[in-house]
Amino acid sequence: MPVRDLIRRDFLVGIKLARTACLFVAAAGSAFAQEPEYLLYGGDKQQQFLGCLNCSRFEPSSIWNKLGPHGSEFDEATIWSKTGIYGSQYKPLSPWHKHSFDSPEIRDKDGNSYGRFTRNLHGDRTKVESLLWILDNYEYVIENLNDVRLKY
Repeated sequence: MPVRDLIRRDFLVGIKLARTACLFVAAAGSAFAQEPEYLLYGGDKQQQFLGCLNCSRFEPSSIWNKLGPHGSEFDEATIWSKTGIYGSQYKPLSPWHKHSFDSPEIRDKDGNSYGRFTRNLHGDRTKVESLLWILDNYEYVIENLNDVRLKY
């Protein structure tokens, strides 16, 4: 086989591999893009925005951003404040209260509900697996908050 034909064959194989890789990346990207941002709302009629549950820790609206308004352990209006209305495990508006029926609601940007973000096993508890892990492992998360934040 002449050298020119070998080069042409290798070039075509390279194009096919590149096209396959692009299709794989596009498919993977669209799979990740299908999960919405889970936005947390609490308080009176669930109107108080409490932060984004699955946004990067670098996003200002993320509950994982310790410098942001929704991720601080020291702001009384966050889910991480152990004495706050949304962070204390003894306050009825908190997701950490085991018997609360007025815990925060999870919605996407279009207003679709994904249930309540609550440790209470009864009622309209979310079914989103990644969020259930946070709720079911509250003690670990709160004691290792900085380490858990690094995963987001």
